[in-house]
Amino acid sequence: MDFFLSLLVKGLTLGCIYALVALGFVLIYKATSVINFAVGEMMMLAGFLVTGFAGATGLGLPLGAAIGLTMLIMVLFGFALERGVLRPMIGRPVVGMIMATLGLGIFLRGFAPVLWGTDKKPLDLMLPSQPLRLDTILVTPVDLTGVGLTLFLLVCFAYFFQRTRTGIAVRAVADDQQAAMAMGIRVSSVFALAWALAGITAVAGGVIWGSKLSVDQFLALMGLKVFPVVILGGLDSVAGAVIGGLVVGVTENLFGGYFDKYVGGGLKDFVPYVLMLAVLMIRPYGLFGREVIERV
Repeated sequence: MDFFLSLLVKGLTLGCIYALVALGFVLIYKATSVINFAVGEMMMLAGFLVTGFAGATGLGLPLGAAIGLTMLIMVLFGFALERGVLRPMIGRPVVGMIMATLGLGIFLRGFAPVLWGTDKKPLDLMLPSQPLRLDTILVTPVDLTGVGLTLFLLVCFAYFFQRTRTGIAVRAVADDQQAAMAMGIRVSSVFALAWALAGITAVAGGVIWGSKLSVDQFLALMGLKVFPVVILGGLDSVAGAVIGGLVVGVTENLFGGYFDKYVGGGLKDFVPYVLMLAVLMIRPYGLFGREVIERV
């Protein structure tokens, strides 16, 4: 039972940190109906910027200042990306925007090693090094920080989309761009805001995952790692991203803990995609995704 509880708690904390990255997918999709395949690369870029500004290997800025400066740069990056690349594609087939995000991801993944090198760069959040002990269960401070940050962003985004005029405008644009423009909503401004918010979540994900894994170009692969979470919870659901993250985190941790020893390892990396396919066969829009019915 102690082993099961340890795996369960670790899976829940891991799932919350997965959800932190999944929010980057959801924010873009809710506003633009486009899947942003550059989420992992944006998170990698944010991690490199923080390590470049802070610490002995960087400019030596305090950690808080480094994160704040990185957040400002990522927001401006989101605005510039929307203005220079995606705005000219408004009204064109959605697949064009999806391909643009794929191209952006490939560019960032190739550009980062040129600028920062290929060595792993540690990202120290100056948290206590000793894990917290809850009876027989150990929880690392960085995992608890990731859980708290995920819950904070969840509350903020849920309030934004449900209670603010701007958030409702974002949802209206995602539902029907032509109707939203007819109602006086500036679609381009909504798109820019969504990409700016995605930049903020990229900083949060880059800081947490960078502190867990260190920062290098392979940090970008977390975008693909988290993709089953997004599909499972529903592409347009903020709460679904968190629930999907918890389900995936617990499932892969339990399978890894109990069955990896029989298959030689690697099962925990495979199970989330099997779970995603199983859910898609029953609910194609995910557990909390909005079902779209079109008359033909």
